[in-house]
Amino acid sequence: MSEIEVRTSMQDGKHVAPALPASVLVDGAPATPADRRTELVFRLLKSHAMAARARLRPAAIASSWRSAIEEEAEFGHGLVLVPVLLAAGVLTWLSLPYDLGLVKLALLLCVFGIAALSCSRAARAIRPLMIAGALFSAGMALVAFETSRLDTVVLDGPVTTNLRGKVFSREKNDREHWRYGVLIEQTTKPTLRRAPLKVMVLSRSPHTPLAIGATIEGRARLSPPSGPALPGLNDFAFDAYFRQIGAVGYFYGAPHSPAVDGSAATEDRSLWARTAESLAAMRAAVGERIRGVIGGDTGALAAALVTAEERAIGRDTVEMLRQAGLAHVLAISGLNMVLAAGTFLIGARTILSAVPGLAQRVAIKKIAAAGALAMVFLYILISGGAVSAVRAWIMISIMLVAVFFDRMSISLRNIALAAIVIIVITPSAVAGPGFQMSFAATLALVAGYARWRERAQADERAAAGRWWGRRLVMGFVIGVLATSLIGGLATSVYSAAYFQRLPAYGLLANVLAAPLISIVIMPFGLFAMLLMPFGLEQYPLAVMAWGLDGMLVIARFVTSLDGEFLTGRIGPLAFLLIAFGGIILCVLRTWLAALGGVVLLVGLMCLVVEDRQLPAVVVSEDGRLVGLVTDTAIATNRDRPSDFLFSQWQRALAVESHVAPMPALGAVAEGLYPEAKRQSGKATPRVFDPAAAAAIRKDINDTLGKASPNVFSCREKQWCVARSDAGWTVTLIENPNLFEVLCDQADLLIAPGSFNERTCSSGQARILSGRLLRLAGAIEIFADPVEGGQRAAMRFKTSFTSLQRPWERHRAYDWRRGDFDDDPPLFQISR
Repeated sequence: MSEIEVRTSMQDGKHVAPALPASVLVDGAPATPADRRTELVFRLLKSHAMAARARLRPAAIASSWRSAIEEEAEFGHGLVLVPVLLAAGVLTWLSLPYDLGLVKLALLLCVFGIAALSCSRAARAIRPLMIAGALFSAGMALVAFETSRLDTVVLDGPVTTNLRGKVFSREKNDREHWRYGVLIEQTTKPTLRRAPLKVMVLSRSPHTPLAIGATIEGRARLSPPSGPALPGLNDFAFDAYFRQIGAVGYFYGAPHSPAVDGSAATEDRSLWARTAESLAAMRAAVGERIRGVIGGDTGALAAALVTAEERAIGRDTVEMLRQAGLAHVLAISGLNMVLAAGTFLIGARTILSAVPGLAQRVAIKKIAAAGALAMVFLYILISGGAVSAVRAWIMISIMLVAVFFDRMSISLRNIALAAIVIIVITPSAVAGPGFQMSFAATLALVAGYARWRERAQADERAAAGRWWGRRLVMGFVIGVLATSLIGGLATSVYSAAYFQRLPAYGLLANVLAAPLISIVIMPFGLFAMLLMPFGLEQYPLAVMAWGLDGMLVIARFVTSLDGEFLTGRIGPLAFLLIAFGGIILCVLRTWLAALGGVVLLVGLMCLVVEDRQLPAVVVSEDGRLVGLVTDTAIATNRDRPSDFLFSQWQRALAVESHVAPMPALGAVAEGLYPEAKRQSGKATPRVFDPAAAAAIRKDINDTLGKASPNVFSCREKQWCVARSDAGWTVTLIENPNLFEVLCDQADLLIAPGSFNERTCSSGQARILSGRLLRLAGAIEIFADPVEGGQRAAMRFKTSFTSLQRPWERHRAYDWRRGDFDDDPPLFQISR
């Protein structure tokens, strides 16, 4: 075969292989078409290899990196990364086990700020890193300032007291019970040393509801906000701290309003407090008026779409919407705001254009935008001010203001501005699922819309000849499908991380319900609000109710398909990588966006390979509920465990079945388990004689011998006992007097009624006392194998590893000394 010279040429900076001439000779004969194709493929591969090698040179990589960054800067994406860095600083500060003081953070911010300003031309390459460090430090400083400014007092333990205060909010639940937000003025019998500023108290007794701003009084049982149901789950005390809610509880009987001097009460309140009360009263009145017209769960849903009051909706209905993937409709967010603003804008513009000659004299589009701006402002005032609603309001306000200047209203900059405003005002909101899911969905939708718009402009000429009706229908269908798919994918990792569940048929439910929501529910809800001052809201509300009933039918159908996935908890590393990769993928437009795909892929790989070992035993933070966990079920010591707590266990562990306890087998002598007598309101300890103690131990041993493994057997109001797969004997003491008798009969002893450190004489049992559980929170116990065939060892995982953060500090308060423990025994298991 003759030698062939392979040359490459450059066209527009790319290597191009020249065509192979037909006169090439192979073994002295003209080349066949097959030979020419083979040689052409060879030359193309060699050309691409040379081009790839040229691109991988350090100088070429640096040049490509600089050009990509410059292009991203031209797009203005540097502003979009500002809230990302601020949020990263906020989350880092909140996740630390200790406080970083404001002084240290201010110095750190000054160091990075001065370094960024001082970067000369030679050190220009590191200036973005200095700016990133300054923004990260600013995020930490913002949340540290908010925390110190609030300084919320959280109740340290359950207490019953006479409560008196001002009602700042009220809400009816699905059982016709009223839940009051009370600003505490006085507590008596006993007087609380550390009285919270605000509490949320439920009244189950029938009574005339007290108005917002009224004085409320009654005997109440108050408790601290609950911690995580399991380690790593949502800490409700954290949310309560930043809402300044120091306790939750319920009234004994119906609360009442004592006679007070109204003029004096009015003078004591500030203008801000009176304004807040007026808005809360208006919100409550609107909700009650809607529920009064429609009624039932449909009326509660209609009210929730306007006022965000969701407690009146039946629990079964809320659960059905969650399983169907339609729960996002209840949260006032971008969907609600856009539909309301869009309906008003289009309607006002249509009405104004019908006025002869008006459109030629004034810009009716801008007038309609001003009206829509006022409308969404009123909407946010009566919606309760949730993070998703505030984000949507800021973005839509920017969009409407942009109409005045004839500028494009949908861009990533709008999202960045809304995020920066929220982070500066309430930085703690960054840690909540509302902020993260709202911005994730909006970011993905805006990025997807930008790419679709570029493609649509390129295909505009090709589509010009199509019938406009077909384009409209296809655009609506494709828009609904794309919006549902993109929004679902963008929020899936957050749904798995915070709620441990994913709806399998959420896309189907959203596609079917979108026309009802867009055309019927939200537009007629807006019409009802506009007509409510004239008393004509019942007509549009009837149409809105019809649409909501249709949405519930769709949710019921989708739920019947049994398409919900329990994901269980996902690791923090996988969550951070997937979330950060998604942000990069949406924000960047050049080849740098591929880095986001790589990070996202690494996060998915971490999700696959992470350790999913289930605990053998789980214990609630009050010790009243204990579960033995297997791959198929959770066996508890309660026939009907608290749905609030147990449902979180099921989702976090991805185990749905529940095994109820069995009654203890065998009869016992009468009087062997007497209830403790009370003298002067205090329980009298019972000391068991040796014969009675032996009979109780025999009762437990007989029960264990006859009971099935991994199933609790209980003697009512005395004890529950079970043997786990790991071979441990787990005993829960409900009668504190039995501690000494049962202490040596178990490997794991849970004594929720004991608030003192106690040990067993044999030192065999691991003891979880009430005080220890209060410090450590809910506990998971893992079975770790031991060499030599011995019984598995216990490995404990607690909800709290430190009590130095302000929303955890109340657990270390010692009411006997009236001070906090400087170094509390956070988790010392007695042996």
